[in-house]
Amino acid sequence: MANADGRSAARLAAVQALYQMEVSEKGLNETFAEFESFWIGNEIEGQRYKAAEVAFFRDILTGVLADQGPIDRAIDQTLVDGWPLARVDAVLRAILRAGAYELKKRADIPARVSIKEYVDVAGAFFDREEAGMVNAVLDGLARRYRAAEFEPRA
Repeated sequence: MANADGRSAARLAAVQALYQMEVSEKGLNETFAEFESFWIGNEIEGQRYKAAEVAFFRDILTGVLADQGPIDRAIDQTLVDGWPLARVDAVLRAILRAGAYELKKRADIPARVSIKEYVDVAGAFFDREEAGMVNAVLDGLARRYRAAEFEPRA
């Protein structure tokens, strides 16, 4: 079974990497090398970064980039009218993209677990309002991608 702390750390690192890739326009291989060599599991400027499940980190980044167009369209459809993904803060975009990828492609992880994990990531960067927005958008996507997980049990 996967290490939950390693997966949580991988999600946080993936969000940070997606954000960095968007603002710096670095490529995937350069980002893998940087995060795996310098960030994950290391101490930088007095801040200790947790060890992350590297394969999971790589899967999220690769998956988001491979399916970014459909992921972005699905998020756009779930956001409140008048607020397309392009108008959302870059860190929130990274959180939503990673969460949407996981909900869409990683059926081995319960939807509620994925949602909670990304709401926690949002809480590390933002106030309750933004974390609530992440919860609402990912919940909407989860109900679209994994409706069976939300059906009432008999």
